[in-house]
Amino acid sequence: MSLTNSQPLEVATSASRSAQKLAALPADARNAGLTAVHQALSASKKVILEANARDLEAASNPGGDGQISQSLLKRLDLAKPGKFDDMLKGVLDVRDLDDPVGNVTLRTRLDDGLDLERITCPIGVLLIIFESRPEVIANITALAIKSGNAAILKGGKESTESFVTISTIISKALESTEIPKDSIQLVTTRDVIPQLLSLDRHIDLVIPRGSNDLVRYVKTNTRVPVLGHADGLCSIYIHKDADRDTAVKVVLDAKLDYPAACNAVETLLVDEEALPTVLVAVADALTAKTVALRCDAPSLSALSGSLDEQKQSLLKPATEADYTTEFLDLTLAIKTIPALSSPDDPSTSSSSSSSSFSDVDQAVEHINAHSSHHTDAIITTDEAVAQRFLNGVDSAGVYWNASTRMADGLRYGFGTEVGISTNKIHARGPVGLEGLMIYKYVVKGHGHVAGDYHAGPGGRSWKHERMPIV
Repeated sequence: MSLTNSQPLEVATSASRSAQKLAALPADARNAGLTAVHQALSASKKVILEANARDLEAASNPGGDGQISQSLLKRLDLAKPGKFDDMLKGVLDVRDLDDPVGNVTLRTRLDDGLDLERITCPIGVLLIIFESRPEVIANITALAIKSGNAAILKGGKESTESFVTISTIISKALESTEIPKDSIQLVTTRDVIPQLLSLDRHIDLVIPRGSNDLVRYVKTNTRVPVLGHADGLCSIYIHKDADRDTAVKVVLDAKLDYPAACNAVETLLVDEEALPTVLVAVADALTAKTVALRCDAPSLSALSGSLDEQKQSLLKPATEADYTTEFLDLTLAIKTIPALSSPDDPSTSSSSSSSSFSDVDQAVEHINAHSSHHTDAIITTDEAVAQRFLNGVDSAGVYWNASTRMADGLRYGFGTEVGISTNKIHARGPVGLEGLMIYKYVVKGHGHVAGDYHAGPGGRSWKHERMPIV
């Protein structure tokens, strides 16, 4: 890794050269680089957290020009319990994963002596633009080195002290390894993002990590493919037969574990029949933790007579805009899924598939229309209903009886992640090593030429025999 104030074109071209060298290194050499990075970061914890504390102080200063939102401030805090240790663990977890480079995923015998193979290879040069999140530097370094990709990092000014300190430590650690110096570069020059985004001949993929404004700016101002998401509008649907204790546990975790995270729940959909039962229990637990609830008319009516006066003070009528808002705080929007038939009608009991499916269809329709296609969940004891939801919701992650906070590369066993993608091509969901790989087709022949293959006299025919992958 190197700290650089070079011009963007010079940074990109040197990264491209380093990417070619890095991709050719054996797995042992790349793994040794990650071991060195982990040891250096672990030994420098005190220095790193002191630098991070200076960033937090500057960002919290009301008199400064760099004051940031509370959600970004929380993301900036590297001293949050477990955060630094998770960063370190992620480096080792990535190191210990199977080598993603050079794996054969397809073998076909085109003809005698003419074989085709599809082989995994690095994408090339990654540009990561991030706000806050100083741990991103370690995450990207680990994933880039392991996958054989070069990476250019541009951090926000609010995390300058942290990323300069971390970068310096990583740079020194890699000096004793075979990792090319310019494989990982952290750009310190200001106002270079527009120039970097224009270098589509040298940069292969852009990954923005930060505010909605940052992600939208990047998507609008580059020809380089972009991997990421602008919003984390995650929803949980409480079906009428949901287990009350499960609903309370899952919703509280999804809202309270880390409210500023992109995988925190922002909207709660509740079947009308569950309002006086499951929702009351969930709302009672949420308001006990000072979560403000933006309720539609039916849910507001159900809760107003069921909570004590102090908890009722946290209830407010919802607006339509609340269902497309990423609060990133202790606020949750609630919307009722109306019953389509009378509950007194025996033909529409809770065991009736048509009634259950009609309810879940409404929830799926709302999510697909209002969510950001990040992560959405259903709480239900009915497997058929759950499967209908899982099949119908068009999101990168769809869960049954599990918190949306599970959407994370570390929790998926990827070691760590470069971010979460809501794209529908190349990579989707938490993006680990697999999402940083592409492939090439390798053909091995013995003087074979396309002109020999034709239907006329003397022409050859293709065999196209699938061969085992070894």
